[in-house]
This record gives sequence, C-alpha cells and structure tokens, in this order.
Amino acid sequence: MSQVGHKGPARSGARQTLNYRLMASLQKNIVILISGTGSNMVAIARAAQKQAWQQKWGVRVAAVISNNAAAGGLTLAKDLGLATEVVPHKSFESREAFDAALMARIEPHAPALVVLAGFMRILTPGFVQHYAGRLINIHPSLLPAFTGLNTHQRAIDAGCRVAGTTVHQVTSELDQGDILAQAVVPVLPGDSADTLAARVLTQEHIIYPQAVRDFFERGV
Repeated sequence: MSQVGHKGPARSGARQTLNYRLMASLQKNIVILISGTGSNMVAIARAAQKQAWQQKWGVRVAAVISNNAAAGGLTLAKDLGLATEVVPHKSFESREAFDAALMARIEPHAPALVVLAGFMRILTPGFVQHYAGRLINIHPSLLPAFTGLNTHQRAIDAGCRVAGTTVHQVTSELDQGDILAQAVVPVLPGDSADTLAARVLTQEHIIYPQAVRDFFERGV
C-alpha cells in the first residue's frame, strides 16, 4: 500500500514535467530587431498583448534587440515589460562578425519569427539564409517600386498619386522577398517627404501587427 501511495505522486509529477515540456515546445517566440524609435515594435507588442496572442497561439515577443544602445525603442520595450539586449555593430570589424554576434543573442530565444522593425543594417547572406522563411521586414513603399532609401521623396518626385508600405519576407536581394501585406495612402498636393512619411507610418502600425498575426494563424 505504501508503494502504491508513493507511485501516484511520482506519476503526477512526471505528467506535470511532461506538460511543461510540451508547453515549452509549443511556445512561438518573436524576436524584434530595432535601431531607433521602435514604433512598429510597440505596435506589434501592444497587439500581442491586447489580442492575447500567447493565450491563443502560444505566441509572444521574447526579446527586443538593438544595434544602437541609444535607441529610444529600448526604453519603450522595457516599459512594455519586454526583455531587451544591445549588440553594438560598431564593436565589430565586419558585417559577418556583427551578424554572428547578433545570431548568438537571437538563438537562445529559439525564434519562430524574427521581425525587422526599423533595423538599419544590411544583413549578410548567411544570416538571411539561417532565418529563411521566418525573417520579415516592413518597407515604406509599395514594392516593387522604390526599393532602398528615400522612398517618400522619390515617390513625390516621380509624381505618384499614391504611396504606401509593404511587409515582405527578407531575402538576400534587397526588398525583393515575397509580399505579405500592403497598405496604400494618397500623395497629397504640397506633401513633403516628412508629411508623406507620417501618413505611411500610421498604416505601418496597422498592417505590421496584422501580418505578424497572420504568419502564426496560418501555422495553427
């Protein structure tokens, strides 16, 4: 009788350990990379909290990592209760060395998705290949138009009547990955690059969280 009584709790403890391991294996972590204000990071993190992503799909923002110790987004991330880390790119002699150090910080979080949110670094092919299929970015134009920088002024100079923003998969070719979501805004008479950028940014804060959510909903 005493042996039976002893085995019951032991089995219960084993089941509990198994459940914890199962929950850990089902956890889907997001790592967000930023360089500046982190407004898109905040939009994603707030959507995750408001829409209960962790409870519904086991999805959570596990960490926010910046290459810039002075990035304002780090403070905002801490205010949201998110773990933050800094990997200063100026401390490394090459892009490859920086990317290797960045990967060393990302990998412990076992990310299901790495999100570039204003991360102002060109990533090496090795980094991109390692996270292929789970690395996304948002670009402030309606791709394939206006890849690269200065997109808003280029849209104005070209006489475009509309501009916008695109969420896309990251590949080794700049701004050439599969398009996941887009939003369109008008280019108004008298627009400057700054006024157009502000109008586009409001749409970025809408479509980027939705694109991240869609990524995981498709996988459920």
